[in-house]
Amino acid sequence: MASLKYELRSRLRRILLFAACLSLSSAVMAQSVTENTNPEPRILFRHATLVDGTGSGPRANMNILVQGERIVSVFADDAGPTVDTASATIFDLSGLYVLPGLIDSHVHLATPPHRRQAEAVLRRNIYGGVTSVRDMADDLRSVGELAREGLADEVPAPDIYFAALMSGPAFFTDERTALTTYGAKPGQVPWMQEVTDKSDLPIAVALARGTYASGIKLYADLTPGLAARITTEAHRQHIPVWAHATLYPAKPSEVVAAGVDVISHACLLVRESPTPVPRFGEPRGPADVDAFRNGNNPDLAPLFAEMARRGTILDATIWSFSAPPGTPPGPPPPGICDDEVGGAIVAQAWRAGVAISAGTDAIAPWDDPWPDLFSELVAMRIKAGMTPQAILKSATVIGARAIGREADMGSLTPGKLANMVVLSRNPLDDIANLRSITMTVKR
Repeated sequence: MASLKYELRSRLRRILLFAACLSLSSAVMAQSVTENTNPEPRILFRHATLVDGTGSGPRANMNILVQGERIVSVFADDAGPTVDTASATIFDLSGLYVLPGLIDSHVHLATPPHRRQAEAVLRRNIYGGVTSVRDMADDLRSVGELAREGLADEVPAPDIYFAALMSGPAFFTDERTALTTYGAKPGQVPWMQEVTDKSDLPIAVALARGTYASGIKLYADLTPGLAARITTEAHRQHIPVWAHATLYPAKPSEVVAAGVDVISHACLLVRESPTPVPRFGEPRGPADVDAFRNGNNPDLAPLFAEMARRGTILDATIWSFSAPPGTPPGPPPPGICDDEVGGAIVAQAWRAGVAISAGTDAIAPWDDPWPDLFSELVAMRIKAGMTPQAILKSATVIGARAIGREADMGSLTPGKLANMVVLSRNPLDDIANLRSITMTVKR
């Protein structure tokens, strides 16, 4: 009997202890819920002239209400808010212009990794109004850390979205692949994979996704059929595909037919001609670049019509083909595509209704205080003849599409991230007015 009473008392103590713990846990949970449901701070940007990134004209005396990271409401000041603004901190932007944060759709931050240079470029970008960049395949061990630190505001930087690379075997003789896979065998790491017709593509795509990549980049030594198979599998696993415009041997029209989302480098489109494209590593005859110089090449017309139909984006990178400082004046060697030819190709694509994103793929000298993107935007104006409104769209809403993040950025509309640039002069009058920046807002 005594033992039975002892056992009952022990059970009762356990029940009471469990109840006490449950009560404490509930109290802590309730406190946590209460803390987490406190509204995030609100900021009201008032009286701005809004250039919203959708392609519409500027709208004067507009207000933008932000809560936490996102835009809650955009409304005319004289119309009154549709949501509560009483508790908001107010920034008066009278006389200033507000546009979406700029997007550079082609950067390289770690080929090879160089921490101080990468941080300097990122700092120049964010203070110049670039709030997002697309890194087009590097050592993702380094890029991933930079992306995390930028997101956590541990370093001043745009948000970084990055690509894992896939290519045929011949590309991995390139010395850059050794620099970006240091400590491992080029082509045998998840962020830079060698693929062939025998590869297990579902596993290859899954490995690429495991790097936290935002997209898969196709570089070279890929046939049209293999490019299409990779793209189909990547899309099945809900990850976009970004590709060089020529994959040697796949020519531009075959790359587009493979279903990729973005093709890079206008100058690579000179391989869209009846001449067969050699494989990567084989001798390449000079391209007939003069046939593209007038901006009305007949071989490109059906390609651009198909790109416009599909919504395939051209990541132009005109500026990266300009002659570096110190180059003697005069025309480039025969068969070499430069920014003049690249600009003419982009002009033809733009007139045909192709979506153009603004990428750089180059780094300005260290003493240039402005983002590299500004050089590309100037090239789009001077070399391709695009209007300031079209250029801003390339660097905002189309850039967001190129990254696959159009639901989160690219325009100043409710629900999107509060990525904004504040200027003292109208960028629609002159794209150079981007240099009148007074403030960058990221998230």
